Amino acid sequence: MNTITGSPRDDPPPRLVESVVTSDDTLRRAAALGDTNAFAEILQRHGPSMFRYARRLLNDRGDAEEVVQDAFIAAWQAIPDFRGDSSLRTWLFTITGRKAIDLLRKKRPVPVDNDAFTSLAATGPDPGTHAGLLEALDAALAELPYLQRAVWLLREIEQMSYAEIATTLHTTPTVVRGQLARGRAALKERLKDWR
Repeated sequence: MNTITGSPRDDPPPRLVESVVTSDDTLRRAAALGDTNAFAEILQRHGPSMFRYARRLLNDRGDAEEVVQDAFIAAWQAIPDFRGDSSLRTWLFTITGRKAIDLLRKKRPVPVDNDAFTSLAATGPDPGTHAGLLEALDAALAELPYLQRAVWLLREIEQMSYAEIATTLHTTPTVVRGQLARGRAALKERLKDWR
């Protein structure tokens, strides 16, 4: 009814266009019921950060791609059993970290020629280039123990809280704080030529 004339309205009511952002929890529940579109949205939303995390943990693009693919396969298979004790993002990072550890266990260390290593260490990256700084950071991260590297990446790159990191890595926030402090100190020492 048109309120001005009191007659029935011929034109349809105006439509409101809404931008609907589906929550992770809604996507998780839909994916648990077999909705592949919901799972595809999860892939789009969290895949890039999972890849970034795996890439820095493993220092190899191909290995990171393999780990993230394995993590998503594992997530698809396990999502019906996911109870939601943590956020979906934290759960996905936990799976990614486990897959990275599994891959590292499969790989055997490659013997390094000491002379080649010494000459490489003596030359180091060129401090005058931005690309050199990123290479130096990647090299310094690769030298950190796994837990320090994982904590640093989740905190500094992925901006996770201490509690989320603790859940992801199955440890406590206190351990996270300690590992982060040691990792930061080690990186500061290794990258002192870049200041």
